[in-house]
Amino acid sequence: MSKHQRVLEAIFKKRANIEWADIEAMLLYFGAEISEGRGSRARIALNGVRAVFHRPHPQKETDRGAVASMQRFLAEAGLGPERKS
Repeated sequence: MSKHQRVLEAIFKKRANIEWADIEAMLLYFGAEISEGRGSRARIALNGVRAVFHRPHPQKETDRGAVASMQRFLAEAGLGPERKS
């Protein structure tokens, strides 16, 4: 199983403390476009769905709320834990 698949599954299990860099790498792997927003914001587009997320700082890991928001975004974009790399 690839690292990107493990990150995707961790998001759908709503685990906290997933490193944001790993989430961004997984998003890029599955075809997302990521652009810089103001401050720590990241604008993400995937399969026609757009969202803005705040990168965690000063820590590197996401909290449960951000993971839940990412799960909703991925589901809306048609990407679920069953997706194989």
